[in-house]
Amino acid sequence: MAASHRHDLAQLDGTPRRRLYTGADLARARTIEDLRARAHRKMPRFVLEYLEAGTGEETTLERERDALAEWRFLPRTLTDESERDVRGTLLGTRAAMPLAVAPTGLNGIFRRHGDLALAEGAARAGVPFVQSTMSNDRMEDVARVPNLRHWWQLYVFGGEEVWQSLVDRAEAAGCEALVLTTNAQLFGRREWYARTRATKTRPSLATLANAARHPQWALRTFSHGMPAFVNVRDHVPKDRRGFFDSAFWIREHMPKALSWETVAKIRDRWKRPFLLKGLLHPDDVRRALDAGVDGVILGSHGGRQAESSVSALDVIAPARAIVGDRIALYMSGGIRRGSDILKALALGADAVLAGRAPLYGLCAGGADGVHRALEILRDEMRNELGQIGAPSLAHVGREMLVRTDSLPLPSEAAQPTG
Repeated sequence: MAASHRHDLAQLDGTPRRRLYTGADLARARTIEDLRARAHRKMPRFVLEYLEAGTGEETTLERERDALAEWRFLPRTLTDESERDVRGTLLGTRAAMPLAVAPTGLNGIFRRHGDLALAEGAARAGVPFVQSTMSNDRMEDVARVPNLRHWWQLYVFGGEEVWQSLVDRAEAAGCEALVLTTNAQLFGRREWYARTRATKTRPSLATLANAARHPQWALRTFSHGMPAFVNVRDHVPKDRRGFFDSAFWIREHMPKALSWETVAKIRDRWKRPFLLKGLLHPDDVRRALDAGVDGVILGSHGGRQAESSVSALDVIAPARAIVGDRIALYMSGGIRRGSDILKALALGADAVLAGRAPLYGLCAGGADGVHRALEILRDEMRNELGQIGAPSLAHVGREMLVRTDSLPLPSEAAQPTG
């Protein structure tokens, strides 16, 4: 098991214990781990379970980080490092870096208007925000965030009139792109969720007791009532519109036979950029290309769906070989460092989506925390470009990486010269 992302590598026998910054001054947060540590300090346990956990034994979740740790850079020296341009292009439009904030649902559990805060942080950072169908702020309200590149993530549930309505609303709201999630029609076994509950819709006493120890979180989050799935509420029966009831009703009415036929129908209705999210098999990438989509987002749904699956990083190279430069190729999963982004780009991705990293910022400090998380990733990318001798992202390629199982490198100098 790779362990390069642990914090004990610069220590002797685990001492002295490394301390992360958990205070309120966001400028003093130097890494995503600092923001994560503050989130853990502020959030109750059941919220952290929702934020952090995966499915089953969480081997897919672990794979996302381990896959990144298996690659090492081959730095070049004596190169021009004066500019180090980290700007990227997403769907033909320049962004401050090749990253979008991934769609995540139920952000109102972290703080009230969490989706608006994510959108504001993304807009300030100059990157797109992908709003989830299961978000807690109205699509139209998020669309009004100044300077936002607003994408809409679509879940298919209920009758066809539901997704048609959401697609039409996204068009009317001016959303730049539509992202169809393909791998969540049947939820993974999220065992941690059951452990926090006494019944399907009632938290356990231990969960309630722990939540009571975080009054500031409760005041900030529930001062105006429980969060609601406001974008889909009208499509849920009136007697099932409570917080828990609506979530379970939507889950129960996701079609288990979602197919490429549905993709074709959505493609026909939506004329702007259209991406499929959650692909991991090369054959599905090939089908997506044939279906006429504008891009695919490789990913494991944050390690919450299939147990023991490959990571998105594992699939980038074969996916790139299939799509060439005909459609966009993005990946999502495990992004915690600027160097993670560079590795994904070097292996063939056009850009990445980050989910948990900006959520740590949201928990730590709202929109300012989201912006700080994205700022950290951008600054780390720029620094790392200099460290590996790449003047810009255009100079980052597969030749700059080596797998750890390929070390040590053969030395050409050690070869006989004849």
